[in-house]
Amino acid sequence: MRVCHTLEPVFDDPNLIAFGGLPAVMTLAEQAGLHDLVDDHVTVPGTAGANASVKVTAIIAGMIAGADSISDLDVLRHGGMGRVFTGLRASTTLGTHLRGYRFGHVRQLDAVASRLLVRLAQVSPILAGADRLVYVDVDDTVRETHGYRKQGAAYGYSRVKGLNAQLAIVSTPLSAPVIAATRFRKGNIDSGHGAARLIGDSLATLRRAVPTTPGLVVVRADSAYFRHDVVAAATAGGARFSVTARMNKAVVRAIAGIDEAAWTTIRYRDAIYDGVEQRWISEAEVAEVPFTAFTSHRQAHHVTARLIVRRVKRLNPHTAKTQGELLPGYRYHPIFTNTTLAMVQAEAAHRDHAIIEAVIADLKDGPLAHAPSGKFTANAAWLALASIAFNLTRAAARLASATLGRARTATVRRTLIQVAGRIANQARRWRLHLPAHWPWQDELDTLYTAALGPPALTAS
Repeated sequence: MRVCHTLEPVFDDPNLIAFGGLPAVMTLAEQAGLHDLVDDHVTVPGTAGANASVKVTAIIAGMIAGADSISDLDVLRHGGMGRVFTGLRASTTLGTHLRGYRFGHVRQLDAVASRLLVRLAQVSPILAGADRLVYVDVDDTVRETHGYRKQGAAYGYSRVKGLNAQLAIVSTPLSAPVIAATRFRKGNIDSGHGAARLIGDSLATLRRAVPTTPGLVVVRADSAYFRHDVVAAATAGGARFSVTARMNKAVVRAIAGIDEAAWTTIRYRDAIYDGVEQRWISEAEVAEVPFTAFTSHRQAHHVTARLIVRRVKRLNPHTAKTQGELLPGYRYHPIFTNTTLAMVQAEAAHRDHAIIEAVIADLKDGPLAHAPSGKFTANAAWLALASIAFNLTRAAARLASATLGRARTATVRRTLIQVAGRIANQARRWRLHLPAHWPWQDELDTLYTAALGPPALTAS
């Protein structure tokens, strides 16, 4: 493909907008009651908190459009956007608003995010299949920072200086993940700290979002969350748990006691890359044994459940020093779970916990590309708003089509949001003219039809 004309750029059209799909997404937000939720729950004091619902929705709209810093929020202030939206604000004003947040105000935003997710589940099938099986995945990530002007930045488990974001996501076999809860933390905090509260909040949100009684609910996490309070929080919330067990002495002894005849060979439909072994794995062995965890704690914290173990043969067992001398020939991956799934199914389901890494990568490819402020609570508010933007994008994409409903945010943004349009008033009716032959015309038209339809909400 070659350019067929010499083109001279002229920035003179007041009726053009760069984000033709954004009005549909923000109409969906209004339909779900975002403005009212912010007005009811967010009470940032002073001039910084004035017109909070206007400023919050402007930040969220900027994130949906692709902004990953405060200054990027000016991307909305162009062409005909002022004729499409009321309440556009300069990025400096929005930055002042974010810096007005304190810890309690961030928790207010968390309440808005939770309630909005419940309402979005009523207008978009983002939790389809939750009446049968739901997974709640918990993990955290470090957002790398540089310099000395970021409050709370420190070296954590990754040995990278940054700030820590903890997430809980909800998904089903029929629906892509949405974010149920977030917490913004100092960079050197323990991964599992506060996880029990996060799980409790996420399960409460799930119960409100699913109109019928949810089916099997499973909380999944990696070994950083192998704690009695995490297991207790899942159980108290009416969920099962599936947590990677740490290879402590008790776990090693339990694995060493498994009879060789108990191991079942499994073959993967698609090979799995093993980063430690630096090779592709096409088969492994699985076994299970009863196990009582947390025996170093008081009796009330002891939990007896299933220890499901996957082992992969080492190519060079003599180099193995990480899992104890008892188990030199294999690499072992133990899971502590009380699910009712069959052993092989339970092991495969736990490996799908990696889905949360895709959500984290999605956020880092968008709003979490930076920690945009030097103030800790401003960054915490930014994370809460990023979760709202993520869920709104997911809800809009799911209304557009089932395929886009499972796509990455960048794909949704490219196909549904970042579509050039021209505003026109014809016969006393406002129209948005979009490119002819747009490849995703049908999906975008479906989204607009759904967003402009009557709301079907119940109180939450």
